Amino acid sequence: MASNRIKIMDLRQLLQLKAKGLSNRKSSLLIGIHRNSINSYVRLFNSTGMSYKELLTQSDAELSTLFPLHQTIDKRRYEELCSQFMYYREELKKPGCTRQVLWKEYLTSHPEGYGYTQFNEHFKRWLKPLKGSGKLNHKAGDKVYIDYTGKKLSYTDKETGELIEVEVFVGILPCSNYTFVEASPSQKLGDFIDSMNNCLRYFGGVPKAIVPDNLKSAVTKGSKYAPTINKSFKDFALHYGSVINPTRTYSPQDKALVEGAVKLVYQRIFYPLSKMNFFSLPDLNKEIKRLLEEYNDQPMTNIELSRKQQFLSIEASYLSPLVQNNYEIKYYKTSKVQKMGYIFLSDDKNYYSVPYRYIGKKVEVSYNSQSVDIQYNRERIAIHRRSFQAGRYITIKDHLSSSHKFYSDWSPLFFEKLARPYGVAVVEYFKCLIESKPYPEVAYKQCLGLLSLSKEYNKERLNNACKRGLTNHKYGFHIIENILKNNMDKLEQDEQLNHEIAAHKNIRGAAYYQ
Repeated sequence: MASNRIKIMDLRQLLQLKAKGLSNRKSSLLIGIHRNSINSYVRLFNSTGMSYKELLTQSDAELSTLFPLHQTIDKRRYEELCSQFMYYREELKKPGCTRQVLWKEYLTSHPEGYGYTQFNEHFKRWLKPLKGSGKLNHKAGDKVYIDYTGKKLSYTDKETGELIEVEVFVGILPCSNYTFVEASPSQKLGDFIDSMNNCLRYFGGVPKAIVPDNLKSAVTKGSKYAPTINKSFKDFALHYGSVINPTRTYSPQDKALVEGAVKLVYQRIFYPLSKMNFFSLPDLNKEIKRLLEEYNDQPMTNIELSRKQQFLSIEASYLSPLVQNNYEIKYYKTSKVQKMGYIFLSDDKNYYSVPYRYIGKKVEVSYNSQSVDIQYNRERIAIHRRSFQAGRYITIKDHLSSSHKFYSDWSPLFFEKLARPYGVAVVEYFKCLIESKPYPEVAYKQCLGLLSLSKEYNKERLNNACKRGLTNHKYGFHIIENILKNNMDKLEQDEQLNHEIAAHKNIRGAAYYQ
């Protein structure tokens, strides 16, 4: 018991001296332990990846586990194994690497080395203090964590002098800690998707999963086990061949890494920016990009490698290749097909045709800046080029029923062709009627009404009536109808004129003036 207590006390004294910066030789003189032993312990200390101050916080039992008594282990063999632990830890981040593979690799260079059980036990003890905080192990190319910083940045509007606040998007690859930062106008879906596009382009590849916090633009409905993902964001992931895996609600360990990155972003990027003025979002992002390069190039504590070096050596090759084109955001809505066979897209105030058999059905509409895609029961039933001119009916003729197709053909030329079999006067009258009306559709209906009069009065009389009607300065269905009802189309021109004068109720006659 006494020898073990002294040993632990010696360890603590040595750790204290090394934490103060003393050399191995000076520590050996002060403690009274041979310098070779001191050198051996210092190598063991360094192999843990922990600082001297962190080791001092360990309990006696934990220190005993980390540094067994010399007589219980083969010192040389144990030190050789410990010297490889940091390398093994980095290799385990690579997909497909296991402890079994590493043990076999170890035996090739150390045939008299430990068996797998002892190898695994020593490695597990060495890793134990590193996992004390519940740190998750991350595989290369496995995921990217994304979030927005709680604090905002801003720039000044040149014209108004107004200070415009902007959101700051952060993405981090947890295996290498390689980080992306960008200022964005808002957290709205369109801006969020733009930042995601830029994030993947910055990394130069796509991880297997995208891990957002419960952002409104990413997660429609939060859940610890089965969150509902925004359809546009899910479509984004499909475009790049990735999946969405949100952090679990009420599970802070899932968010610890990105939150730690955000704190560093405040220190390394936000603080330097606070001393500068910007007059546009692009200018602000240009400076963010410069500071971000410095941040990713700076060596990390206890690793002596920068985030960029870690990324290039460990992670970059495990990311999936980028597709050529950025994802263009799609919006989704549900719509009911109207009686005329169209759906209404409220964003543009336009109508898009659907096959008439779907009238009254609810359909799903997805649209981007180029096209409008309409599906029923997950089957596409129509696709249109999107129009931004409000009030238009965008029509595919095959969608319309036979009666609708007739109406869709209406035009001045269409009615001119309809009128030709009835006579030259009818053709001319239709032209004058259509030109006289501010809304062509009103004239088209009256033209159809005039043609229907031929069923009661025959084509010749209709043509004569239109000839009479052309002498009037007004044009309309009722004018021709009255001509036919009063048989005015049968009278000679002068007789018609006398008849009109005699029948006019406002004419007083010669007797009135006597």
